[in-house]
Amino acid sequence: MTERELIDGHNRRVDYLRLSVTDRCDFRCVYCMAEDMQFLPRQQILTLEELFQVAQSFVALGTRKIRLTGGEPLIRPGVVKLCEQIAALPGLRELCLTTNGSQLGKLAAPLFDAGVKRLNISLDSLDPQRFKELTRTGDLAQVIDGIDAARKAGFTRTKLNCVVMQGRNDHEINDLVSFAIDRQLDISFIEEMPLGTISEHSRAESFFSSAQVREKIAERYTLIDSAESTQGPSHYWRLAEAPEIRLGFISPHSHNFCATCNRVRLTVEGRLLLCLGNEHSMDLKAVLRAHPGQPQRLEKAIIEAMKLKPYRHNFEVNDDVQVVRFMNMTGG
Repeated sequence: MTERELIDGHNRRVDYLRLSVTDRCDFRCVYCMAEDMQFLPRQQILTLEELFQVAQSFVALGTRKIRLTGGEPLIRPGVVKLCEQIAALPGLRELCLTTNGSQLGKLAAPLFDAGVKRLNISLDSLDPQRFKELTRTGDLAQVIDGIDAARKAGFTRTKLNCVVMQGRNDHEINDLVSFAIDRQLDISFIEEMPLGTISEHSRAESFFSSAQVREKIAERYTLIDSAESTQGPSHYWRLAEAPEIRLGFISPHSHNFCATCNRVRLTVEGRLLLCLGNEHSMDLKAVLRAHPGQPQRLEKAIIEAMKLKPYRHNFEVNDDVQVVRFMNMTGG
């Protein structure tokens, strides 16, 4: 039997699903959400059973990598059991998870035992006061303890994600690289994305490009371009001084990665987003609830949705909001 696969209207194979398990978070990062957020009522979000059914259907259709996201996925009760169920799906090569690290002190070992292969951990500052300002509620020491707990649990190739903002944390870039080297972590630097209306800062004024980040790093380290890929949007580099770690650059503004896009996102309310920077979507919750116990109906809807996937997004470096949903609603 020929392996089933999802092909979009631009002949790209889609084999990577980012699955949001909650829109809630214990942080309120300034680039991700408003300080006073309104979260979805419980009846509007997918149950853990429905999330598993979606994962099951995607894997049946050739998905080989699933990343659980949020909000903060580790604050949803039952998430470790969900990880165990998804990791056991035949044909899935890798189950990953993106987290702010706050819950890893207690959950790193259970997640590793459940079959999660890799972690991405958000870390935008190594200064406790600045970290608190950027996250509004976060405790840096707790996150660093979580990072160390992940290594102790057995996780390898853990990656830090850092959103760089002009005048906020751009002077910490090399300190973050040094931290990653010391703890044998990969690290990706991300250009801020214009998702949701924020009042805390001007995105146009805070924009700091990937090229500017590399210029900063080149002041201390020797950068070597790399053709490596982890199926995500990062363009990777290595350091001559620490060749064992990878530096990634996610550049939705200055160097978009649309031509090779192989991923889609499911929001926790069951909306399948075909593109991070557009509103093209399909309501899979409606299919799940109208046809319970009929995976073929769900698979048909997923296949049909691929026709909606646009070729690219168009982010502009200004304060005009092109996409009204916040990142916590999008799913990482």
